[in-house]
Amino acid sequence: MSGQPWLHPLVGRQASRYSSPMKVAIELPAGQAAQLETEAKRLGVSIEDLARAAVTDLLAAPDAAFQAAAQRVLAQNLELYRRLA
Repeated sequence: MSGQPWLHPLVGRQASRYSSPMKVAIELPAGQAAQLETEAKRLGVSIEDLARAAVTDLLAAPDAAFQAAAQRVLAQNLELYRRLA
């Protein structure tokens, strides 16, 4: 996001309703549950810790396709954003 520093607050804004830890319960198909358990045992960590690490990694690395699409939209709407600012 270089070149348009005034757009950074629009893109980098994180809206979160959670100011404390969030608990999530999910249901996995049997095959995925078995894979998760096997991998956690192999790594010597709990299933919860492995799932937490996977979510953390996923959220920390933005998807390249999403980033490219966001940049295209921002570039296409640059003039509109300038008028609204």
